[in-house]
Amino acid sequence: MKQPTFSLLSLAAALSLPFSSRAADTVAQPGGKVEGAAPIALVKVADGLVDPVDVTAPRDGSGRLFVCERHGMVRVIKNGELLKKPALDLKDKTISSFLELGLFGVEFHPDFKNNGKVYVSYADLWFNGATLLMEFTMSKKNPDVIDPETGRVIMQIDFPYCNHHGGKMKFGPDGFLYIGTGDGGWEGDVVNAGQDLHTLMGKMLRIDVNKTTGDRAYDVPKDNPFITPLQQMTLFGVSEEAFSKIHPKARPEIWAYGIRNPWTFSFDRKTGDLYIADIGQNHWEEIDFQPASSKGGENYGWKFMCGSHPFPLILKKDANDKDITEALKDAPKVGVLPVAEFSHVDQGICVIGLGVYRGKDYPAMDGIYYTADWGSGKVWALKRDAAGKWQMQELLDLDVSLRPTSGGEDEAGNIYLTHATANYGGPVDPMTSERGAVWKLVPANKVPAGAVTAPLEKK
Repeated sequence: MKQPTFSLLSLAAALSLPFSSRAADTVAQPGGKVEGAAPIALVKVADGLVDPVDVTAPRDGSGRLFVCERHGMVRVIKNGELLKKPALDLKDKTISSFLELGLFGVEFHPDFKNNGKVYVSYADLWFNGATLLMEFTMSKKNPDVIDPETGRVIMQIDFPYCNHHGGKMKFGPDGFLYIGTGDGGWEGDVVNAGQDLHTLMGKMLRIDVNKTTGDRAYDVPKDNPFITPLQQMTLFGVSEEAFSKIHPKARPEIWAYGIRNPWTFSFDRKTGDLYIADIGQNHWEEIDFQPASSKGGENYGWKFMCGSHPFPLILKKDANDKDITEALKDAPKVGVLPVAEFSHVDQGICVIGLGVYRGKDYPAMDGIYYTADWGSGKVWALKRDAAGKWQMQELLDLDVSLRPTSGGEDEAGNIYLTHATANYGGPVDPMTSERGAVWKLVPANKVPAGAVTAPLEKK
């Protein structure tokens, strides 16, 4: 997530890397109009949660929602009620004294109804905050409980600092598990993780949890983009394009790179397209888009780019002594541009992706990607217009007491938002935070009678 105090860092020497052919002025910003987007409201589903930061569904016909509390508990919402008994308690193993650490996410195997497998990622106390990706199986005695004795470590990712770990996981339409990892922290990508193919940090990863290879508890899909087979070296007579695809030391788990902190990401369950809400540095937040037709390997630009803007931006004063920003002379333009961005000046500081609505109850919401901001409480709709241009429209400006922390979907395709006041900094005990809640996005004219709706910022 996002640190509210900032420092500007110098830019390393630029590499000759590709830049998207899409012009920067086509990147959507708030102020657009999403055709047919209905006004929405947030209806409370459950409250009394400790820093809720993820919500998802097993898609097993039960209608349940599972919620991650940052201090290390997985909770269950069943038949509209928050169960007292947690599904899983990892508090004794989870470090959560800093807001960007804790229990990150829970995800269910595509065949969960038959195999009962569930995946959890969290910052492990005993491994200095390393992200542990674990596989568990649901209890045979209680279907609302994850059996802690079945835990198996799938992957461990070490980080040099306590922020920018990412941590969310999602199964893609191809059945593989995608994992978002941040650049390792501090600020400005001081370890150059975003562009370094030798590290798992600052990436989208893609693995096969149904197979194991050697000493790994997973396999790497054979069509991942950075797999270089062992081969003899041919020095001459090889094209530059062929050389550009040789990465003998690249981590084969990498699916895409050049990412700062993909705290939230989601797939459109109808099209298979991937949306990555990448938390930005001092000035811009961005939403990256990978079409379902992608073969992977996209470079989303960090740390040479933040949104559609070169990084770093130099802070200066104009003739009226007001702060302005200016790019370095001859700053490189690197990678695939986002489809949307927004400024820290008046829109927020920490982008939170909620997901694409694909339910049947609210046709006016169909195909819209919903996103929010943790700092400002704004909620936007994002969608292409008839001409194929992305449009971003503000739908809500939530009261300051609500800070969106994540989003998710239920089995029916409805979209949810979690909120928590979530004190920033450390050391902070999440139990001292005001309790958070889970909210459902619905059209404003479809709010059920007697439902509690989220308060809005007073104008």
